[in-house]
Amino acid sequence: MTLKLFRYVKKYWIYAVLAPLCIAVEVILEVNIPRIMANIVDIGISNKDLDYITRMGILMILMAILSLFFGALAARLASVASTGYAKELRKGLFYKIQEFSFANIDKFTTASLITRLTADVNNAQMTFMMMIRMMIRAPMMLVMATVMAVTLNARLSVVFLAAIPILATVLFVISRAAHPKFRAMLKKYDKLNAVIQENLIGIRVVKAFVRADYENEKFCDIANQVREAQIKAEKIVIWNMPIMQFVMYACMLAVAWFGGNLIIAGEMQSGQLMGFISYISQILISLMMIGMIFVMFVITRASITRINEVLEEKIDITEKESKVTEVKDGSVVFDNVSFSYAGKKGNLVLENINLSIKPGETIGIIGGTGSGKSTLVQLIPRLYDVTEGRVLVGGVDVRDYSLSHLRDAVAMVLQKNVLFSGTIKDNLRWGNGNATDEEIIEACKIAQAHDFIMSFPNGYDTVLGQGGVNVSGGQRQRLCIARALLKKPKVIILDDSTSAVDTATDSKIREALRSEDLFSRIYKDLKKEKITTIIIAQRIASVMDADRIIVMDDGRINAVGTHEELLNSNAIYREVYESQLKGVAEYART
Repeated sequence: MTLKLFRYVKKYWIYAVLAPLCIAVEVILEVNIPRIMANIVDIGISNKDLDYITRMGILMILMAILSLFFGALAARLASVASTGYAKELRKGLFYKIQEFSFANIDKFTTASLITRLTADVNNAQMTFMMMIRMMIRAPMMLVMATVMAVTLNARLSVVFLAAIPILATVLFVISRAAHPKFRAMLKKYDKLNAVIQENLIGIRVVKAFVRADYENEKFCDIANQVREAQIKAEKIVIWNMPIMQFVMYACMLAVAWFGGNLIIAGEMQSGQLMGFISYISQILISLMMIGMIFVMFVITRASITRINEVLEEKIDITEKESKVTEVKDGSVVFDNVSFSYAGKKGNLVLENINLSIKPGETIGIIGGTGSGKSTLVQLIPRLYDVTEGRVLVGGVDVRDYSLSHLRDAVAMVLQKNVLFSGTIKDNLRWGNGNATDEEIIEACKIAQAHDFIMSFPNGYDTVLGQGGVNVSGGQRQRLCIARALLKKPKVIILDDSTSAVDTATDSKIREALRSEDLFSRIYKDLKKEKITTIIIAQRIASVMDADRIIVMDDGRINAVGTHEELLNSNAIYREVYESQLKGVAEYART
């Protein structure tokens, strides 16, 4: 458990402090019980003093009850502290992930982040609880029981003092050997989570292609890899308990042998031997507890390393102290922009992009798969930072803006349309949490979503399943467009987000976006203003009415112009147009 993670105990520090104090009282009471028992045998029974036996017996019972009470109280306090610590740690991890840029998220897989937020945090929680309980109880019990045993018979104490270095060596060897095995095991867990997540997300595809047997085989394979990795790790740590027990029972036998000889020689009383054996038991149990803690530390060390990797991840997109909080207009300028996902040393996905978009202009972008269309527009709301050059929105470098204000001014409807569990209205209010029902309805009318929403029995209160599984792809796209419009953005980017919509509906959406009264229709108090619209599409029909069309090819701008200009002058555009026109003609003949 690193010191960096202790800050997450702050809210529950009182429980974390009181638990060890209760354990300390429990140990003090427990350690004194064997000495009282020895006195009962050596003094009370030897002298046949019934009154002494009764008084000491009652004292033993009271101490046992109090020890039980403080032990139970300590367990309760430790549980509250450890669960609170896990909650705060999990929250800290989640908040950190929310700050990640796309580049940071690309570095960690989704499955790995889930494992770190669940299994790794659970390991850290368990270790923390053991620390505030066993890490106090075991050493304190070890020291106090050792002192008591030495005061009873110093010569006999040599037996268990010889066992301590043996156990320490064993623990050190086990921890050194097991740590890398557990780290490898957690990586296998990441892969297992990835397979499960992928299968659940794509379950409809699996069923459609009758690939259940293949998926079952893949799952069994990775589950078997996890099992084998776990066995390799556990094979090492399981030696801890047998060795501990062997040493413990060997000590008990040695004490019984040498203690019995001392009693025969008259150098030790029977009660002292009974008390000494009790202290030996306490000492060796404490050592076993320490051994268990070490094993848990070995497992948790790998988990804590993985947790710290997330918490210490450097966010590559940061804000300046003198950040700009107002986006003046929807103008967008790409000034000699180059970009690589791997940074300056990587292959460039975009190269020498120079482009100026005026406020209120409608821009279409087409190009082949991998030409850099989506990457280009993701630089505008600063989901990635440019490798070279700069991107300006409203005349200001995007790196000078407050991220929240920039992204509020740039609405982006991504290729993968994501809806969340909840009602349609809840999902739409992601665009504006304060939007009224009238404003939501008007935005949906513009996005051509109102009619299909009202066809549901519960209308806007219809509950969507996870990811919006109970609506079609085209319906999801229109809901996402309406959600984006409610943000009142200066720039709206549609990244192939009408691909599942029919051409007539697509045309109506584009016509509405070009209207000057777009936002004044939704929000009555806003003035008429054109929105800058950037449309990425595979269909020529979706961009042919744009003010300008950009043709992307291999990370570069191949041509810029109107539909007619490009049709006459650009081979790539003409080829796409003719292939789609030919496809439409052939479809019409059939």
